[in-house]
Amino acid sequence: MDFKGKLAMSRLGDASREACAFRLKAARIATGLTKTEFCKNAGVSLTSYLNSEAGLSFPSRKVMLYLHREHRIDFNYIIHGDFQQLPSDVQDRLFSALKDEESQ
Repeated sequence: MDFKGKLAMSRLGDASREACAFRLKAARIATGLTKTEFCKNAGVSLTSYLNSEAGLSFPSRKVMLYLHREHRIDFNYIIHGDFQQLPSDVQDRLFSALKDEESQ
């Protein structure tokens, strides 16, 4: 995927709850974990996480720390869509997940 495609798909600069939810779901899918597994590993309640993934709230600090520490996905990507600082293998998994999400 070219750079312009990545910019559009990541919704760079869109910090709305909807865009954050879209990126958060892609990040979770990129981890390979179910929602329940993800919540257990991140130490958050399923309800709280589901609200974030549905765009009803922004992701918690615990979720952001977990993604960064365990999966190398930082908050700049989740909140702002800035993917350029992420390692290439992480970008590959994220954009694969984003593409799948966008097609649904």
